[in-house]
This record gives sequence, structure tokens and C-alpha cells, in this order.
Amino acid sequence: MRNYMMGAAVAFCSLLPASHSLAWSGSVLVSTPNTSLLLHANEGEDLRFAFFGDRIEENQIHQIHDAWDGLNRTAYPTFGSPANQLFALQAVHADGNWTTDLTVDQVETTEEDNAKLTAITLKDKAYPFQVKLYYRAYKDIDMIETWSEISHTEKKTVVLKRFDSGHFMIRRGDVWISHLHGSWGDEAGVTTEPLTPGIKLIENVDGARNTHIDHPEVMFSLDGKPQENEGRVIGAALCWSGNYAIRMATDNNFVHRIFAGIDSETAEYNLAPKEVFATPKLALTYSQEGLSGASRNFHRWARHAGMLHNGNRVRDILLNSWEGVYLDVDEEKMSQMMEDIAAMGGELFVMDDGWFGDKYRRVQDNSSLGDWVVDKKKLPNGLENLVRTAQKNGIKFGIWIEPEAVNSKSELFEKHPEWALQAPGRSLIYGRGGTQLLLDVCNPEVQDFIFGVVDNLLTRHPQIAYIKWDANIELRNYGSTYLPRDKQSHIYIDYHRGLEKIMQRIRAKYPDVVIQACASGGGRANYGVMPYFEEFWVSDNTDALQRIYMQWGSSYFYPSNAMAQHISAAPNHQTGRVIPIKFRCDVAMSGRLGLELQPSKMTEEERAQSTQAIKDYKTVREVIQLGNLYRLVSPYDRKGIASLMYTDDAKGKAVFFAYKMDNFVNQVVPRVCLRGLDPLKNYRVRELNVKTGNRPCFLDGKTFSGRLLMNTGIELPLGGDYASCVLELTAE
Repeated sequence: MRNYMMGAAVAFCSLLPASHSLAWSGSVLVSTPNTSLLLHANEGEDLRFAFFGDRIEENQIHQIHDAWDGLNRTAYPTFGSPANQLFALQAVHADGNWTTDLTVDQVETTEEDNAKLTAITLKDKAYPFQVKLYYRAYKDIDMIETWSEISHTEKKTVVLKRFDSGHFMIRRGDVWISHLHGSWGDEAGVTTEPLTPGIKLIENVDGARNTHIDHPEVMFSLDGKPQENEGRVIGAALCWSGNYAIRMATDNNFVHRIFAGIDSETAEYNLAPKEVFATPKLALTYSQEGLSGASRNFHRWARHAGMLHNGNRVRDILLNSWEGVYLDVDEEKMSQMMEDIAAMGGELFVMDDGWFGDKYRRVQDNSSLGDWVVDKKKLPNGLENLVRTAQKNGIKFGIWIEPEAVNSKSELFEKHPEWALQAPGRSLIYGRGGTQLLLDVCNPEVQDFIFGVVDNLLTRHPQIAYIKWDANIELRNYGSTYLPRDKQSHIYIDYHRGLEKIMQRIRAKYPDVVIQACASGGGRANYGVMPYFEEFWVSDNTDALQRIYMQWGSSYFYPSNAMAQHISAAPNHQTGRVIPIKFRCDVAMSGRLGLELQPSKMTEEERAQSTQAIKDYKTVREVIQLGNLYRLVSPYDRKGIASLMYTDDAKGKAVFFAYKMDNFVNQVVPRVCLRGLDPLKNYRVRELNVKTGNRPCFLDGKTFSGRLLMNTGIELPLGGDYASCVLELTAE
């Protein structure tokens, strides 16, 4: 299996060969270019957590211990050692013993292509039970990945009641947390609050998706209220697509203890002898450059390891049919939409829901899921004709599917009712349309079926370049006809293991097809699925004003080329808000640009402005999608504006965005200081996507030093309601 996830650099107290193991006594130093994590253990004793922060060298290890011993706590606490402390692992042994007492047995290091991997084996003092803690550190990115592998050779099954991926500590002080919270249509809102005594819990128990409510990521600002570009920040992201729990415990012993892993309250795991249970990865980063600095670390890691192999490729500009026609798909409308987006400069057309069904036609959202055959009444010439039409217009073709779900009103359900998740003896609980159910992805036969949905589409139509993979229902029926009685508690885990197996097969055969993770909008923005998907749908809410907030939060952990951002119609279909077309374009241009409307209903001004936006976006797309993000003025600070920018690695080119959020008489619009430029270079300004019929703003064509732009800043050309501007800065 290919490991698409993270890595990092590991330094030891002695130089070791590429792969080495030994009985250990001393410190374990795990380091990236600017970060170090320090552990300590003596053979036969428990592993201790000592430090996580600025990079230190081997000869400085003693200074950490000499200066402060406050974090010298158990690195992976277990229940029973002692029983009155919070724990990362709880196991019930075959003889009924609930306690586990782990000590260090050996430490191994392995050289990888761009990382070093440290594996620390912990063994129970009394039982043939062990945990291997892994720490992978990148050599060129400030990211450390940690996870655990749990196994045993006891005679009978060991029951795992808690199995966190990782645990670390932060010295108590003026520590604040920033995390993402929301709901459908309002995903990824930023919540910022001090980390106070007691227990703070961030969790999601949807079962199938995990980012509609809370996200499995958190930022810790160590120097008081979070700042975007100043201050020490630790970022953590759990790379899992299912239920999770991030626990932050603050006691009276001067530390904040952070635990992260699969939510085990309804997912205890029966571990057979010699079976290895691997927890999801926990990605950890540290930055002295504020929230934006931690975000840039996540973005670099994502593009090189946390996303699919082409995380460093720019994405196409697309038109999605959903808000244009909804389920009213037909050949004529699809062909016209393809002609329209091609004429505007777009590169890809995606036909959304409504194209399939034979016995049960997909004319409403209450039927046909599972029956992935073309509706010949809507598309009499099949997908072949649509593919040809796309090629004729010089664009690519994409399609929508929801392969994990089934409607009770479908041929698939009639043939295989046992393939739906269902609780024995209980009435089925339906979702969308009053008929939707989740397939039992724990079942290998269902996995084969879902793989076949994609395989059949791409085998018959190899020209399909893009798949929008939707997931519109949570896990409502807890029961599997496939899993045995003693493994029903594995459903929340095995569902996502099954999904991963499916995606591995798809990606092995179709590595270059772009796949979007959509889940009733932003329900699957997580690094559990991103190794197999190029992008995610931020939200079903396409309102440009609200999107500023949601895209801002998403950017805390995800790079812009993973964030699908679309120009939509006015009035907006979700909020009813009427927003000028330039503002809608400028908001969508800050990520992966697309359109979500019916072009034939656009006004001449809307078409002209969108065409101009597409043209200008292509000239700076690489900087926006692959560049370094600096968030400047947060919409959450209520200063009347929001502003962000991207720079390339050479600091030779940048793209600046500003949006006016409020409009009042005599309103003071703050001057914005830019970031990420070279103070010794001069930058020439060009306004992009100038409002149709207007002249460029007063900054256009002028040259400023990087030092002035960063230290003094610029006055924003934001007059009037819903004013916005996009500026390109090019070093001369």
C-alpha cells in the first residue's frame, strides 16, 4: 500500500545506520528543519514527553531538562498506570485485567526518501502486549506525524476500549485554541477561545462524514490571543475520515494534555492474537509565524504528502451543473452549458446529479441511488455523446456519483437489501428523500460494487477527467449483516477502512482522474480522505459573503488548490442575497475557481465579468493554488474588511485579495500591511478582474518597495457596497 501521508526528520543522540534497533537509555530527539519533539526513556521504564517547539540540537538536550522539568510526563498514558489519570490507551486483557503498564523495550530508526522514522516499542510488564509509537519527521517540511500500532500474543482476544493516535503536552500559560465548527451551509467557522481548566472536547459522531460540525484539527496559540502572522503556534490534525475525539485536559499540574484519536465510545475493538491495530496518523506542526505560519506548514505538507500525488498540480476552471439545472438534466441543457463555459474560457464541465436510473428514474432525490446506468429519456445518446460534445468544445468532461449510498426505491436495494447498513430487528431510518440509506462498506462485496461503479464508468468512458464523489447521509442505522455479532462494534472503524480499500484500488488503476470529496457540501474536508482526493467542496452554500468566512476557516489547514470555490447566481440560492458579480468572482478566485450556475441566465455584465475573471485567473493561478498563504485581516475581527494574499517561493510574484464586508458613511477602512515579500525588491501592481466598464484602481501600474508594502501598507480601493479588489504584484 502506498503511504500518501506525512513524514519528518529524526535526530538521535548518536548516529545510526539507515535501519537500527537497540535497547534504549536516554533521549529520543525528533526534528524537522525548525521544530523538535523530545522524548526520554530508560530501558525498562515508561516513555516520557519532554518538549515540543523550536528546533534543538543534540548538545542542547540537557538544557531542556535543566531549565524546566515540567513536561516530564508519560508520553502515552495507559489506564491503570495509575488508574486515576486520563489515558490514551485502555485495553481489557484476555484474563479480564483492565490495566496496562508499558515500558520502553527498544527504539528503531529508518531512513525514508524525505523523512526519518522513529519507532519506539513499548511492552507490558506482565502480558505479551505491545504498542509501537511511530514518529515520522520531514527533512524539508515542519511536520511530524505520529501514530501507534497495537498488538499482542495473548491466548484470546484483547478488547481495546480506547486507542488514541497520539498524546502531547503544552506548558500552561496564556494558551488559546482555534478550531473549526459549523453545520450544513455554514461549515468551517473559526472559534477562538482561551484554553481554561477542565476538559475541552472536540468530536464528531456522524459515522460517515466528520466535518459538518467540528473538524478534527486544532491550533494552539502559546502567546495569548491568536495572531495571524506573529506568535508561537502548534497545529494538530487527525488524519481520519470517521468519528473522532480530540480531548484537551487542563489540570492543576501546570500542563495542558492533548489526546487525539478515533472516538472509541461506540467503537471498541476486539483485537485478535497477532493482529496489528494501526491508529490514524496525527499531524503536528509548530511555527513562530502565527496562525498563517502553521497553515503554510500544513499546506506544504499537504501538497507533498497529505494529498494525492498531484497535490502540486493546478486545477482546472470548471462549470458544475447543480445550481444551474439541479436534477433537471437533459442532453440539450448539458450541451449548451458546455458550449457556454468553453466560450467563457473554462476548461471542464461537470454534470451533477440527475443523469441516471432505468426502472427508477432520478427525477427526484428519493430514488435510483445504486442504479448507475444512464437515463436514456434524459440522455438518449448516452454519455458518449456528452463526452464528444465536451471534446468538440475543447474542454474536459466530469460526472457526479454517490456510490456509498442507496435508495430503498432502487433496483440495487431490491436485489441486495442486505447490503444496506441496518440494525437487526429495527425499522430502517432513512435520510434524504425519505428513502436514502448507507451501504455497508464494511462488506467486501459492497466494496467490489462501489469500485465497479467507478471502474465501469472510466472503462467505458476513459475521457472522463473528473468525478464529484458525494456523500449525503450520515451513518443512521448501526448494524452490519456482514460483520459477526462479536464485531458489530467495529462498524465505525471498518466502514472507513473499507472506504480506504476502495479508494486505493481506484487510485491504483486511475491515478490521474481528479476526484472531489463532496459530502452534502463540506462534510469530508479531512486528511483521512485527502490522500485519495484532489479537492473538497467547501460548502453547498455558495453565497460569496458567507463563503469568505468558510474559506477563511478551511485555509487554516487546507491549501487553496484543495478548496473548490464557485461563482454562483444572484440572488444566491441559499441566502437570497444579491451580491455584485465582481465581488462573487473575486471571492471565488482566491481558491480553485469554478462556476455553479446556468450561464444562459447570466446577464451580459455577469458573463463579461466572469469571462474576465477566468482570463485573469489563468495568469496567476499557479501562485494562488500553489503559493504561500498569508492571511492579513480576518473577517472574524469585524474590521469591515477581509484580506489575504499568496506569494511564490521566490517572492517574485504575489496576488492580493481584499473584500469590503460592511458599508457605512464615513467608514474607516484600515490600511493593510502585506506579508511574504522581499523587502529589498520593488513590486509593480496590476489590478486583476477590473469591474466591467471601469478603469483600474489608483494603485494599478505603480511600483512600491517590498519594505514599504509590509511595514507601511497600502490604502485599499474599496469604495461602496460589496467592494473588492484583486492585485497582482510582480518584482521588477
